Amino acid sequence: MIYLDNAASTKPADEVIAAMQPFLQEAYGNPSAIYRIGRKSRDAIDHARSQTARLIDARPEEIFFTSGGTESDNWALVAGFESQADKGSHIITTRIEHHAILNTCKYLETSRGAHVTYVDVHEDGIVDPDDIQKAITPQTVLISVMTANNEIGTIQPIREIGQIAKQNNIQFHTDAVQAYGHIPLDVHAMNIDLLSASSHKLHGPKGAGILYIKKGVKFPGFIHGGSQERQRRSGTENVASIVGMGTAAELALKAQAQNDQIIRSMRDHMLNRILNEIPDVHLNGSLQHRLPNNINVSFNGIDVESLLIRLDLLGIAASSGAACTSGSLTPSHVLLALGLPPERSKNALRLSLSIYNTKDEINTVVDKLKMIVSELRK
Repeated sequence: MIYLDNAASTKPADEVIAAMQPFLQEAYGNPSAIYRIGRKSRDAIDHARSQTARLIDARPEEIFFTSGGTESDNWALVAGFESQADKGSHIITTRIEHHAILNTCKYLETSRGAHVTYVDVHEDGIVDPDDIQKAITPQTVLISVMTANNEIGTIQPIREIGQIAKQNNIQFHTDAVQAYGHIPLDVHAMNIDLLSASSHKLHGPKGAGILYIKKGVKFPGFIHGGSQERQRRSGTENVASIVGMGTAAELALKAQAQNDQIIRSMRDHMLNRILNEIPDVHLNGSLQHRLPNNINVSFNGIDVESLLIRLDLLGIAASSGAACTSGSLTPSHVLLALGLPPERSKNALRLSLSIYNTKDEINTVVDKLKMIVSELRK
């Protein structure tokens, strides 16, 4: 199999699996226990907290483990809104956010009386910081803008938006699920108050994520019960997956620059071949401000579902858009927000690479794409 759907999920690194193994077979004690195997689990969680914090230049005590990006996004928005109900009820986000953000905003609108402004993006998928500034009202209590888009890979001007939020004394959250471990992030330089990330997007296991909460930010807990995660996120910790996420974060920190260069080189080679060798194809999103592993292209005159099936029969895994909407014939809300025609939005193919891909694989996929697209158009 040639796997090109790394924006949906990634292969756990060998080092990650090795680090997790003891906590599945030997050190399986409850981290809240005082006996030895419980203490070993607690020490492992503390170490992972430090590892995940270093990747974004945060303090370990600012990291709270969750079950993944969706929970972190829900926590950030719901708690961020409800904790400031005395200040206002207005939230600002963009039209191209992940559904974990958009659907949580809808929940807050219908059930909690929130007023949400969904800011438009340009045709390249990038939001203008001036539009964020213009959307601010005296009632604004939270701004949430994703660091990089999960479908088209465009990277947003987070530093500028963070500065705007700081100047207006507004909490700023960013969904960094696609960016964490793939591009440099510094929560202090970017004036980020809250940040969501997920383990399985950077060669860690599923079932673990983080919410960064800046020290001093007033922020309540989300899951109530015991005293885990400093009484903010109750429930016995998923030790093995937390350890795996910490290991994945450490690996990413060590090799980020090198991996970026390798993956970007493969991505550019693949994109150049697709655009130059297949007629009537369009790149979606910004080329300059884009994650190094992301390609999103639309092919005129084909049905993308048929394309995906043909690729799968040849052992090639790809996607037509966000993982949570795979199988749906509804045009991508992200591509529609760019102002693309519905047909182009429905015929988009997402190819997302990783360090485990090779240039030979890339050439094989392009060769197969040329053949399949030609046959489908006939």
